[in-house]
Amino acid sequence: MKQLPLTAQASMPALGLGTWKSPKGEVARAVTEALRLGYRHIDCAPIYMNEEEIGTAFAAAFKEGLVKREELWVTSKLWNNAHAARLVQPALEKTLRDLRLDYLDLYLIHWPVHFQAGVIYPRQPEDYLPWEAIPMGETWQAMESLVEKGLCRAIGVCNFRVGLLRELQGLAAIPPAVNQIELHPYLPQPGMMTFARESGLTLTAYSPLGSTDRPAGMKKADEPPLLTHPQIEAIAAERGASPAQVLIAWALARGTAVIPKSVHPGRLKDNLAAAALRLGDAELAAIDGLRSGYRFVDGRFFTSNGSPYSLSHLWDDEG
Repeated sequence: MKQLPLTAQASMPALGLGTWKSPKGEVARAVTEALRLGYRHIDCAPIYMNEEEIGTAFAAAFKEGLVKREELWVTSKLWNNAHAARLVQPALEKTLRDLRLDYLDLYLIHWPVHFQAGVIYPRQPEDYLPWEAIPMGETWQAMESLVEKGLCRAIGVCNFRVGLLRELQGLAAIPPAVNQIELHPYLPQPGMMTFARESGLTLTAYSPLGSTDRPAGMKKADEPPLLTHPQIEAIAAERGASPAQVLIAWALARGTAVIPKSVHPGRLKDNLAAAALRLGDAELAAIDGLRSGYRFVDGRFFTSNGSPYSLSHLWDDEG
């Protein structure tokens, strides 16, 4: 498996298993099967509400010798209600207890959005805090202390636009190693890709297959299908591959990490096999031509209920 170096001491497997939307009662079995197949990168978050079950899979895998802890890359995330410095380490410690781990390989700030402490998801204006209420440097210094204490090996962010990344890099003693963002042929984000290359930042692609199983409230009636796009299907047919494998191979060819989610053994196997698929220049160019700027996870759920946040705070105007 291709490795992406993040720090002098840490390299992240480029292909991992996402666990967003993986339901309780199924996610432990999926993680165990993924480890058996050879996955060594598992992406988690407390807001996915399944870290405890994933922890049972990790504990059993370590006990049975299926994988050693040092062979496994585990990412988790700091939720929006724990950005105050005093809350950062307790949040990580809760994740470590749930995952039954002594340390994380990567810990990410999940969104550049603040909630009041204890609020899982805002239902009223008072549940939010404006971005200025908690200086980004305060949260980041607390994240840096987690590395210094050996509680995680690397730190980074999710869903940060270039402007916020520049600001963060300017105040960080430990620069962010990763930005996990939505990336797929409709939303290739060339400006972000250029910034990442120039600044030594690694990008992880979420929703690489179009996230068709996300909650209905996050979908639009007219959203374009990705897995069934004729260009993707044509390349897949020509290569004897699945559309999902073509999309994963495209992401890997760009030098990003990619974390497709599945709980189905057959798809887990097929997704992992996509690491061996090498697309040609003409195929990559054809896929690049699908760019439309469309976001499947557009963040509008953080801009309602009296929220102080807008889409312009979250995203740059590029696809």
